[in-house]
Amino acid sequence: MPFPTRLLGLALVLSTLAGCANPGIVAMSSDTFMLSRVDKAGIFGNAAAMKADVMREASDFAKSKGKVAVPVEVHETPLLVGRQFASIDYQFRLVDPNDPAAHGAVLRPEPTRIETKTEAKVDVKTPEAKADYYAELLKLDDLHKRSIITDAEFEEQKQKILSNK
Repeated sequence: MPFPTRLLGLALVLSTLAGCANPGIVAMSSDTFMLSRVDKAGIFGNAAAMKADVMREASDFAKSKGKVAVPVEVHETPLLVGRQFASIDYQFRLVDPNDPAAHGAVLRPEPTRIETKTEAKVDVKTPEAKADYYAELLKLDDLHKRSIITDAEFEEQKQKILSNK
């Protein structure tokens, strides 16, 4: 292989490896971009500083294009010692400085997905539940006998306990 071809191949491999190490700003569409970072400093890292750096880099990128970076979505992964490094994926859109979207933009975290299941509730009285009611009634009776609570308070509390059966 001639020398210039080897040099070109080496440059191609090095640029590919450099791109894998830090992908930088990635275009998601014509006006939407993503910036990702991983803080491999572990417990010595600073996830908040990493997030601020990512947002600053996005803002600087937008300024270089004469635009404003409007946050679209952020996904933050916390540090789990021994399991994963802290990371951030920051998605932003470029808009003109006069665009209303450039003012008052709000960063939305990744949406939380909540699954709901409907289950039939069966009210089964266990011996433990009956014992709890009995114990509560005994305590209430003791308070009444010691004149700590009045007759009216005793009746009121007794009815509450019995109605929860």
